[in-house]
Amino acid sequence: MTSPVAGPRGPATGARGNRPVPVTTVGSIPAPSREKAPVSQSAPASDPTPAGGSAAEEAEAPPPSPFHRLADFVALPRIGGLALSADGSRLAVSVATLDPEKKKWQSALWEVDPAGQRPARRLTRSAPGESSPAFAPDGSLLFTSARPDPAATAEGDPKPALWSLPPGGGEARPVLTRPGGISSFTVAAAGGEVVVSASTMTGGSEGEADEERRKKRKDAGVSAILHESYPVRYWDHDLGPAAPHLFAAGRLPTEESALEGVPQVELRDLTPEATAPVGADGDYALSPDGRLLARSEQVPDGPAGHRSRLVLTEVSSGATRPLVDDPLADVYAAAFSPDGSALVCVREALSSYAEPPDYTLLLVDVDSGTARELTPGFDRWPSAPQFAADGAAVYFLADEDGRHALFRVDVDGGEPVRLTGDGAYSDLQVARDGSALYALRSAYDSPAVPVRIDPVAPMQDPVVLPNPGTIDRLPGTLTEVRATAADGAEVQSWLVLPEGASAATPAPLLLWIHGGPLMSWNSWSWRWNPWVLAARGYAVLLPNPALSQGFGQDFVRRGWGEWGGAPYTDLMAAVDAAEQLPEIDETRTAAMGGSFGGYMANWVATQTDRFKAIVTHASLWDLDSFTGTTDAAYYWEKEWGDPLREPKRYEQNSPHRYADAIRTPMLVIHGDKDYRVPISEGLRLWYDLQKRGVPSKFLYFPDENHWVLTPGNSIVWYETVLAFLAEHVLGQEWQRPELV
Repeated sequence: MTSPVAGPRGPATGARGNRPVPVTTVGSIPAPSREKAPVSQSAPASDPTPAGGSAAEEAEAPPPSPFHRLADFVALPRIGGLALSADGSRLAVSVATLDPEKKKWQSALWEVDPAGQRPARRLTRSAPGESSPAFAPDGSLLFTSARPDPAATAEGDPKPALWSLPPGGGEARPVLTRPGGISSFTVAAAGGEVVVSASTMTGGSEGEADEERRKKRKDAGVSAILHESYPVRYWDHDLGPAAPHLFAAGRLPTEESALEGVPQVELRDLTPEATAPVGADGDYALSPDGRLLARSEQVPDGPAGHRSRLVLTEVSSGATRPLVDDPLADVYAAAFSPDGSALVCVREALSSYAEPPDYTLLLVDVDSGTARELTPGFDRWPSAPQFAADGAAVYFLADEDGRHALFRVDVDGGEPVRLTGDGAYSDLQVARDGSALYALRSAYDSPAVPVRIDPVAPMQDPVVLPNPGTIDRLPGTLTEVRATAADGAEVQSWLVLPEGASAATPAPLLLWIHGGPLMSWNSWSWRWNPWVLAARGYAVLLPNPALSQGFGQDFVRRGWGEWGGAPYTDLMAAVDAAEQLPEIDETRTAAMGGSFGGYMANWVATQTDRFKAIVTHASLWDLDSFTGTTDAAYYWEKEWGDPLREPKRYEQNSPHRYADAIRTPMLVIHGDKDYRVPISEGLRLWYDLQKRGVPSKFLYFPDENHWVLTPGNSIVWYETVLAFLAEHVLGQEWQRPELV
């Protein structure tokens, strides 16, 4: 590991004027040896406002792309969730669009042709929307929705229920309900048995009793929750007094039997002793015959910590036994083999003060519980495993060099084979006959779209299927930049260049730092979208510094417990490399980041004044305070140590200790419902900036969480960021967004 930063300013490595940083570019950027023209102080290249054009003219003129006007950007359709029918003839996706009042995103289900011949068609329409599609073996399409039941007379807002759409079309009907709603479900591939997850009050899980307990609390005006163990919150919601339980529903009634008046399906509680879990809801799988349920279960790990183990439940009896219980690891994401005799799962070695986590896949015999590593020596972090149709191989996803790639590994052993080149893949679906794979693919030049993939060919550029979410035009180009860090490590970055950027009209540069920190820039983001900035003439640099995954375990170790060390110097090396390019104006630069990226933005502000402005969103400021108030303190203390007994890392890496060094104007953004990085971090940072006279603004969202999830607030977020950058990077007069 590199040495931690020792002083309030830190090392000067990466600052302008130091040694040149070797740079390699891949893509459309010319070699950096080209002589750069004199720097222009004019408006950024591809500024959408024509010289001398009025605001009215700009409003009337059709924009060059949907990224030039924020109202058009938030209205773009967003695809998520993918389901394949048992016979392989139908694909379903969830597509979110703006509701008629433009105040929220509304999801609907669409059908996509797996053969790529027919255009996509919409299947559902309701104001609450539909999500989480999955096909039953009979071809009916199951989904969750809070749409009202036309036959129901219950008062109040309907809760999410499980609905079924007949295979031949027609009206959807509700098939399963619970007083607290249904949050997720799974379907047995062969038999069609269903298991659902539903929030349930303590004291019994029978539906009427659960509803009565909820009513008693409401009528008594009680909102209090009594906790007897840690934790108490998760991301943006309180844990308790209800907890997710898993219920077996058996096979759902057919449409014909429903018409004949078959009584409502009886739900059997498979987890009667469940208490509020942490992130385990939805992590369960049924065997193809519906006989066995594999699920992740939270168990104590130390006085206030948790880890997850894999347990197996016999659905008919409810009998449960541990299958993989490793005291040194979290075990989760189980998937059964086609014959149900084995399953594959992820083993995540618990991190420690000395070591970051490490990941591998386990192949587990269901009867004996015997497990063996499926990916030994694979220096990447596998996730989301699934068996091939014949059970002879396993497909999985893993970050690799700034991509989130699809891999295949034989169950008998051998090196994993990478099946995809560029792009980030999710929602993998395996055709039952083994003829094809389907997934959602995104990249920085494409939002998520459905694709068809050959099951064995390496390094593919898969076929995009007709869908409602493809974007025809982007306001710039995407390329890669590679730099050499101070310790010789290679730092990979994505670079978005705006249209018109050249040596004659170089673009201002915005450094965007990713969150995590154990992740990488590799896929499309609606919340952190570089094309909105490119449409306004900015070049956007998206580096993957130390701690980023997809570059090997040693690359993560370089920054473990020393966030202010190699991650910072890697970022500065990436910026130095980008600034050598003739299309970049090195005199007009800014930095921004969210979550861990917000921490790094704060750290950058204490270490250098090379940037004209810094935007910090949902950011860590006082590491000691953060570790004690976040929703899962035990996780972070593994890396940082107990602040009372091991204060070294807190003292060396906490930005708040070096607040006196900040000279750069800062925009602080935070949501009050953020329990991962509590609002206290943003409030403390804002106060520390204000009392030191640092030019700063605070954009506060009372009802948003770690992200900004509503269309109106998303527009305000971008408007405020753009106005702040325009003032400090472009030298324009500050223009306060109208609605804040």
